[in-house]
Amino acid sequence: MSTQSPLKTNGSVHHHEPSPLATASTSASDLYNDANNANDDYENDQDKDDETSLSLSELTLHPKPVREPYYKKLKLRTPLNTRPASPYTLNPPIDSDGLSWPSLGARQRIESTEEEAKAREQRIAGAVKTILTELGEDVDREGLLETPERYARAMLFFTKGYEDNIKDVIKRAVFEEDHDEMVIVKDIEIFSLCEHHLVPFFGKVHIGYIPNKKVLGLSKLARLAEMYARRFQVQERLTKQIAIALSEILQPRGVAVVMEATHMCMVSRGVQKTGAVTSTSCMLGCFRAQQKTRDEFLTLLGRR
Repeated sequence: MSTQSPLKTNGSVHHHEPSPLATASTSASDLYNDANNANDDYENDQDKDDETSLSLSELTLHPKPVREPYYKKLKLRTPLNTRPASPYTLNPPIDSDGLSWPSLGARQRIESTEEEAKAREQRIAGAVKTILTELGEDVDREGLLETPERYARAMLFFTKGYEDNIKDVIKRAVFEEDHDEMVIVKDIEIFSLCEHHLVPFFGKVHIGYIPNKKVLGLSKLARLAEMYARRFQVQERLTKQIAIALSEILQPRGVAVVMEATHMCMVSRGVQKTGAVTSTSCMLGCFRAQQKTRDEFLTLLGRR
């Protein structure tokens, strides 16, 4: 508001007072502006509330990506477009009948008669003979005469984990104990087959858990690792299956599994990096939630 200049009259100074009409119009203008500002603030607040409620609604009721993932457009049946990935594994590590994943065909192997088992071995040997022939070899020469049969028996042994029932592996080796500190079995040797190239990967697995009134026989930890290793695998899944199976069996406070392996698929072929070692881990329960517990486990392994 502008300051009114004083007027001099007969030697005295008189201040000019604004007229009532001007005062009224100024007050009305100020009130009008204040009302507009308040209305704008209210509308802005309402817009923010609408945006928040809309985003929450979209987040909870319509969790769709803006752009469809590329694998959704594929016609192939891959794990990404057939079943959403859970935080742990795409498939349960223990089936309802005690057979560990994947049990498709495992029951036929378990329940087959001696004649059926022999016929299966002969079919595998015949397929191997075809492979050798297509590779340019003479399957009738002395060194290869019985190779197809030997290879068939070897493959059945390498994948014998498909026939293992986890109930028979664990048996009655779960015991009631009040031990509530960490239990670790280190340097368990494992041998498995890469399911991408059907060549071996091998190394060591370290398993730890904190009991919750139950402990497992120590040798069963090694047998559990052996059961999941003796099949076509990838190291990431093998690590998780061991951890989740142990968690389901004992219901402990936490489970930790660390695996270190050398993969022949990247040592003897492909990039041929002979010194490469792959490390994977799976932490469940308090090992996943509490950094101090996880650090203690890694320290006891000598990894920190």
